[in-house]
Amino acid sequence: MDRSGVTLERMRSFVRVAERGSLSAVAREQGLGQSTVSRHVAELEGALGVTLLNRTTRRITLTDEGRRYHAEARTILRLVDEATDGARSAGGGLTGTIRISCTAALGVRHVCRMLFSIQDRHPEVVVDLGLSDARIDLVQQAVDVAIRLGPLADSTMQCRTIGQSRRILVASRAYLAERGRPETPDDLAGHTSIRMSNVAGSAMLSLRGSDGSAIRLPFDSRLWVDHGLAAREALAQGRGIAAAHIWLIDDLLAAGMVEQILPDFTLEPVPLSLLVVPGRTRIKRVRMLVDALAASLATLPGLVRA
Repeated sequence: MDRSGVTLERMRSFVRVAERGSLSAVAREQGLGQSTVSRHVAELEGALGVTLLNRTTRRITLTDEGRRYHAEARTILRLVDEATDGARSAGGGLTGTIRISCTAALGVRHVCRMLFSIQDRHPEVVVDLGLSDARIDLVQQAVDVAIRLGPLADSTMQCRTIGQSRRILVASRAYLAERGRPETPDDLAGHTSIRMSNVAGSAMLSLRGSDGSAIRLPFDSRLWVDHGLAAREALAQGRGIAAAHIWLIDDLLAAGMVEQILPDFTLEPVPLSLLVVPGRTRIKRVRMLVDALAASLATLPGLVRA
Protein backbone atom coordinates (compact mmCIF):
# COMPACT_ATOMS: atom_id res chain seq x y z
CA MET A 1 0.00 0.00 0.00
CA ASP A 2 1.25 3.48 -0.91
CA ARG A 3 0.43 5.40 2.27
CA SER A 4 1.40 8.70 0.66
CA GLY A 5 -1.57 8.29 -1.67
CA VAL A 6 -4.06 8.11 1.19
CA THR A 7 -4.84 11.80 1.59
CA LEU A 8 -7.68 13.50 3.46
CA GLU A 9 -8.89 15.08 0.22
CA ARG A 10 -9.21 11.70 -1.50
CA MET A 11 -10.76 10.17 1.58
CA ARG A 12 -13.40 12.93 1.78
CA SER A 13 -14.30 12.48 -1.87
CA PHE A 14 -14.70 8.72 -1.42
CA VAL A 15 -16.84 9.08 1.72
CA ARG A 16 -19.20 11.53 0.06
CA VAL A 17 -19.50 9.43 -3.12
CA ALA A 18 -20.28 6.41 -0.96
CA GLU A 19 -22.99 8.35 0.87
CA ARG A 20 -24.53 10.10 -2.13
CA GLY A 21 -24.04 7.36 -4.70
CA SER A 22 -23.22 9.94 -7.35
CA LEU A 23 -19.98 11.43 -8.62
CA SER A 24 -21.75 14.43 -10.16
CA ALA A 25 -23.62 15.27 -6.93
CA VAL A 26 -20.38 15.22 -4.94
CA ALA A 27 -18.63 17.32 -7.59
CA ARG A 28 -21.34 19.99 -7.29
CA GLU A 29 -21.22 19.81 -3.50
CA GLN A 30 -17.45 20.24 -3.34
CA GLY A 31 -17.15 22.72 -6.21
CA LEU A 32 -14.95 20.35 -8.22
CA GLY A 33 -15.15 18.79 -11.64
CA GLN A 34 -16.65 15.32 -11.82
CA SER A 35 -13.42 14.01 -13.32
CA THR A 36 -11.52 15.33 -10.28
CA VAL A 37 -13.80 13.50 -7.84
CA SER A 38 -13.52 10.33 -9.92
CA ARG A 39 -9.73 10.66 -9.95
CA HIS A 40 -9.64 11.13 -6.16
CA VAL A 41 -11.49 7.84 -5.67
CA ALA A 42 -9.37 6.00 -8.24
CA GLU A 43 -6.14 7.28 -6.68
CA LEU A 44 -7.32 6.24 -3.21
CA GLU A 45 -8.17 2.77 -4.51
CA GLY A 46 -4.76 2.59 -6.15
CA ALA A 47 -2.99 3.62 -2.95
CA LEU A 48 -4.96 1.07 -0.90
CA GLY A 49 -4.69 -1.68 -3.48
CA VAL A 50 -8.41 -2.56 -3.26
CA THR A 51 -11.60 -1.70 -5.12
CA LEU A 52 -13.87 0.43 -2.95
CA LEU A 53 -16.74 1.12 -5.35
CA ASN A 54 -18.60 -0.87 -7.96
CA ARG A 55 -19.39 1.47 -10.84
CA THR A 56 -21.94 0.89 -13.56
CA THR A 57 -23.63 3.31 -15.93
CA ARG A 58 -26.68 3.33 -13.65
CA ARG A 59 -25.40 3.21 -10.08
CA ILE A 60 -22.48 3.23 -7.68
CA THR A 61 -22.34 0.75 -4.80
CA LEU A 62 -19.81 -0.14 -2.14
CA THR A 63 -17.76 -3.31 -2.26
CA ASP A 64 -17.32 -5.25 0.98
CA GLU A 65 -13.89 -3.61 1.37
CA GLY A 66 -15.44 -0.24 0.56
CA ARG A 67 -18.12 -0.69 3.21
CA ARG A 68 -15.54 -1.39 5.90
CA TYR A 69 -13.25 1.41 4.76
CA HIS A 70 -16.15 3.90 4.59
CA ALA A 71 -17.03 3.34 8.27
CA GLU A 72 -13.41 3.76 9.35
CA ALA A 73 -12.78 6.76 7.07
CA ARG A 74 -15.85 8.57 8.41
CA THR A 75 -14.51 8.14 11.95
CA ILE A 76 -11.08 9.46 10.92
CA LEU A 77 -12.57 12.49 9.15
CA ARG A 78 -14.79 13.28 12.14
CA LEU A 79 -11.75 13.20 14.44
CA VAL A 80 -9.83 15.47 12.06
CA ASP A 81 -12.76 17.92 12.02
CA GLU A 82 -12.97 17.89 15.81
CA ALA A 83 -9.22 18.44 16.18
CA THR A 84 -9.28 21.28 13.66
CA ASP A 85 -12.27 22.84 15.38
CA GLY A 86 -10.56 22.62 18.76
CA ALA A 87 -7.40 24.23 17.48
CA ARG A 88 -9.28 27.10 15.84
CA SER A 89 -11.48 27.68 18.87
CA ALA A 90 -8.44 27.84 21.13
CA GLY A 91 -7.28 30.81 19.12
CA GLY A 92 -10.45 32.81 19.55
CA GLY A 93 -13.99 32.73 18.18
CA LEU A 94 -15.80 29.93 16.40
CA THR A 95 -15.07 29.28 12.73
CA GLY A 96 -16.15 26.85 10.03
CA THR A 97 -19.28 25.92 8.10
CA ILE A 98 -22.57 24.58 9.47
CA ARG A 99 -25.14 23.08 7.11
CA ILE A 100 -28.78 23.35 8.20
CA SER A 101 -32.00 22.01 6.69
CA CYS A 102 -35.35 23.55 7.57
CA THR A 103 -38.93 23.36 6.38
CA ALA A 104 -39.30 26.21 3.91
CA ALA A 105 -42.03 28.42 5.39
CA LEU A 106 -40.59 28.30 8.90
CA GLY A 107 -37.14 29.06 7.51
CA VAL A 108 -38.28 32.13 5.62
CA ARG A 109 -40.62 33.47 8.30
CA HIS A 110 -38.44 33.00 11.37
CA VAL A 111 -35.28 30.86 11.18
CA CYS A 112 -33.40 33.16 8.80
CA ARG A 113 -33.54 36.00 11.35
CA MET A 114 -32.44 33.61 14.11
CA LEU A 115 -29.41 32.62 12.04
CA PHE A 116 -28.59 36.24 11.23
CA SER A 117 -28.47 36.94 14.97
CA ILE A 118 -26.21 33.93 15.58
CA GLN A 119 -23.86 35.04 12.81
CA ASP A 120 -23.71 38.55 14.26
CA ARG A 121 -22.36 37.00 17.46
CA HIS A 122 -20.03 34.60 15.62
CA PRO A 123 -19.01 36.35 12.37
CA GLU A 124 -16.49 33.66 11.35
CA VAL A 125 -19.16 30.94 11.20
CA VAL A 126 -20.46 30.21 7.69
CA VAL A 127 -24.11 29.11 7.55
CA ASP A 128 -25.38 27.01 4.64
CA LEU A 129 -29.19 26.93 4.95
CA GLY A 130 -31.26 24.61 2.79
CA LEU A 131 -35.02 25.18 2.70
CA SER A 132 -37.12 22.16 1.76
CA ASP A 133 -40.22 20.39 3.01
CA ALA A 134 -38.77 17.05 1.83
CA ARG A 135 -37.45 14.68 4.49
CA ILE A 136 -33.88 14.54 3.26
CA ASP A 137 -31.20 12.09 4.39
CA LEU A 138 -28.95 14.25 6.57
CA VAL A 139 -25.84 12.11 6.13
CA GLN A 140 -26.30 11.79 2.37
CA GLN A 141 -26.79 15.54 1.97
CA ALA A 142 -23.94 16.40 4.41
CA VAL A 143 -26.31 18.34 6.68
CA ASP A 144 -25.33 18.90 10.32
CA VAL A 145 -28.69 19.99 11.78
CA ALA A 146 -32.30 19.73 10.60
CA ILE A 147 -35.34 21.58 11.94
CA ARG A 148 -38.30 19.25 11.53
CA LEU A 149 -42.04 19.74 11.91
CA GLY A 150 -44.18 16.67 12.43
CA PRO A 151 -43.76 13.20 13.89
CA LEU A 152 -40.37 11.59 13.38
CA ALA A 153 -39.77 8.12 12.05
CA ASP A 154 -37.28 5.90 13.85
CA SER A 155 -33.93 7.51 13.27
CA THR A 156 -30.29 7.18 14.17
CA MET A 157 -30.14 10.97 14.49
CA GLN A 158 -29.85 12.72 17.82
CA CYS A 159 -33.16 14.46 18.53
CA ARG A 160 -33.97 17.47 20.69
CA THR A 161 -37.69 18.12 21.03
CA ILE A 162 -38.38 21.86 21.14
CA GLY A 163 -42.14 21.81 21.71
CA GLN A 164 -45.53 21.53 20.07
CA SER A 165 -46.54 24.00 17.37
CA ARG A 166 -50.18 25.06 17.79
CA ARG A 167 -52.44 25.44 14.76
CA ILE A 168 -55.72 27.33 14.51
CA LEU A 169 -58.47 27.70 11.93
CA VAL A 170 -58.27 31.09 10.25
CA ALA A 171 -59.72 33.05 7.35
CA SER A 172 -59.29 36.59 6.10
CA ARG A 173 -61.60 39.35 7.26
CA ALA A 174 -62.67 39.91 3.64
CA TYR A 175 -63.54 36.23 3.17
CA LEU A 176 -65.64 36.15 6.34
CA ALA A 177 -67.43 39.36 5.36
CA GLU A 178 -68.39 37.80 2.03
CA ARG A 179 -69.09 34.19 3.04
CA GLY A 180 -70.09 34.49 6.69
CA ARG A 181 -68.42 33.18 9.83
CA PRO A 182 -68.78 29.46 10.67
CA GLU A 183 -70.27 29.02 14.12
CA THR A 184 -70.04 25.21 14.34
CA PRO A 185 -67.81 22.58 12.71
CA ASP A 186 -70.75 21.49 10.56
CA ASP A 187 -70.85 24.99 9.05
CA LEU A 188 -67.47 24.36 7.43
CA ALA A 189 -69.19 22.18 4.83
CA GLY A 190 -70.47 25.31 3.12
CA HIS A 191 -67.08 26.99 2.93
CA THR A 192 -63.96 26.89 0.77
CA SER A 193 -60.78 25.56 2.32
CA ILE A 194 -57.07 25.81 1.53
CA ARG A 195 -55.42 22.41 1.77
CA MET A 196 -51.77 21.44 2.15
CA SER A 197 -51.28 18.68 -0.41
CA ASN A 198 -47.96 17.51 1.06
CA VAL A 199 -49.31 17.00 4.61
CA ALA A 200 -50.53 13.47 5.28
CA GLY A 201 -54.19 13.32 6.28
CA SER A 202 -54.95 16.91 5.25
CA ALA A 203 -58.14 15.77 3.46
CA MET A 204 -59.72 15.34 6.89
CA LEU A 205 -59.95 17.93 9.65
CA SER A 206 -59.65 16.66 13.23
CA LEU A 207 -61.00 18.97 15.93
CA ARG A 208 -61.42 18.60 19.66
CA GLY A 209 -64.23 20.41 21.45
CA SER A 210 -63.93 22.18 24.78
CA ASP A 211 -65.70 19.19 26.34
CA GLY A 212 -63.03 16.84 24.99
CA SER A 213 -65.17 15.45 22.17
CA ALA A 214 -63.34 14.49 18.95
CA ILE A 215 -64.73 15.56 15.60
CA ARG A 216 -63.51 14.49 12.15
CA LEU A 217 -64.92 15.98 9.00
CA PRO A 218 -63.87 16.29 5.35
CA PHE A 219 -61.66 19.24 4.49
CA ASP A 220 -61.91 19.24 0.73
CA SER A 221 -60.61 22.15 -1.25
CA ARG A 222 -60.55 23.82 -4.65
CA LEU A 223 -57.01 25.00 -3.89
CA TRP A 224 -54.20 22.62 -2.95
CA VAL A 225 -50.71 23.95 -2.26
CA ASP A 226 -47.50 22.24 -1.19
CA HIS A 227 -45.81 25.22 0.43
CA GLY A 228 -46.71 27.06 3.62
CA LEU A 229 -45.97 30.48 2.15
CA ALA A 230 -48.42 29.78 -0.70
CA ALA A 231 -51.08 28.86 1.88
CA ARG A 232 -50.32 32.09 3.75
CA GLU A 233 -50.74 34.15 0.57
CA ALA A 234 -53.99 32.36 -0.27
CA LEU A 235 -55.30 33.15 3.20
CA ALA A 236 -54.35 36.81 2.92
CA GLN A 237 -56.08 37.00 -0.46
CA GLY A 238 -59.33 35.61 0.93
CA ARG A 239 -59.22 32.28 -0.90
CA GLY A 240 -60.64 30.26 1.95
CA ILE A 241 -60.24 28.79 5.44
CA ALA A 242 -57.06 27.04 6.51
CA ALA A 243 -55.57 25.23 9.48
CA ALA A 244 -52.42 27.31 10.00
CA HIS A 245 -49.48 27.25 12.38
CA ILE A 246 -49.62 30.40 14.49
CA TRP A 247 -46.01 31.26 13.62
CA LEU A 248 -47.01 31.29 9.94
CA ILE A 249 -49.71 33.95 10.29
CA ASP A 250 -48.95 35.73 13.59
CA ASP A 251 -48.33 39.07 11.85
CA LEU A 252 -51.52 38.73 9.78
CA LEU A 253 -53.46 38.05 12.98
CA ALA A 254 -51.93 41.06 14.72
CA ALA A 255 -52.77 43.30 11.76
CA GLY A 256 -56.36 42.01 11.64
CA MET A 257 -55.94 40.68 8.11
CA VAL A 258 -56.95 37.18 9.20
CA GLU A 259 -59.12 36.09 12.11
CA GLN A 260 -59.47 32.90 14.08
CA ILE A 261 -62.69 30.96 13.62
CA LEU A 262 -64.21 28.27 15.86
CA PRO A 263 -61.95 29.24 18.78
CA ASP A 264 -63.66 26.71 21.08
CA PHE A 265 -62.30 23.86 18.97
CA THR A 266 -58.61 22.92 18.93
CA LEU A 267 -56.43 21.22 16.35
CA GLU A 268 -53.80 18.63 17.16
CA PRO A 269 -50.46 20.44 17.62
CA VAL A 270 -47.42 19.41 15.57
CA PRO A 271 -44.07 18.44 17.15
CA LEU A 272 -41.09 20.68 16.40
CA SER A 273 -37.68 19.05 16.74
CA LEU A 274 -34.00 19.52 16.05
CA LEU A 275 -32.18 16.56 14.49
CA VAL A 276 -28.40 16.38 14.65
CA VAL A 277 -26.13 13.94 12.88
CA PRO A 278 -24.48 11.74 15.55
CA GLY A 279 -21.06 12.96 16.54
CA ARG A 280 -21.52 16.47 15.13
CA THR A 281 -22.32 17.95 18.56
CA ARG A 282 -18.72 17.17 19.49
CA ILE A 283 -17.82 20.04 17.17
CA LYS A 284 -18.05 23.28 19.09
CA ARG A 285 -19.67 25.42 16.38
CA VAL A 286 -22.41 22.81 15.81
CA ARG A 287 -23.05 22.50 19.53
CA MET A 288 -23.28 26.27 19.80
CA LEU A 289 -25.72 26.50 16.92
CA VAL A 290 -27.95 23.73 18.28
CA ASP A 291 -28.17 25.41 21.68
CA ALA A 292 -28.81 28.86 20.17
CA LEU A 293 -31.43 27.57 17.74
CA ALA A 294 -33.21 25.58 20.44
CA ALA A 295 -33.48 28.70 22.62
CA SER A 296 -34.71 30.85 19.72
CA LEU A 297 -37.21 28.28 18.38
CA ALA A 298 -38.72 27.96 21.85
CA THR A 299 -39.94 31.58 21.50
CA LEU A 300 -41.87 30.97 18.26
CA PRO A 301 -45.44 32.30 18.29
CA GLY A 302 -47.83 29.51 19.19
CA LEU A 303 -45.18 27.10 20.42
CA VAL A 304 -45.93 25.11 23.57
CA ARG A 305 -42.69 24.16 25.28
CA ALA A 306 -41.85 20.47 25.57
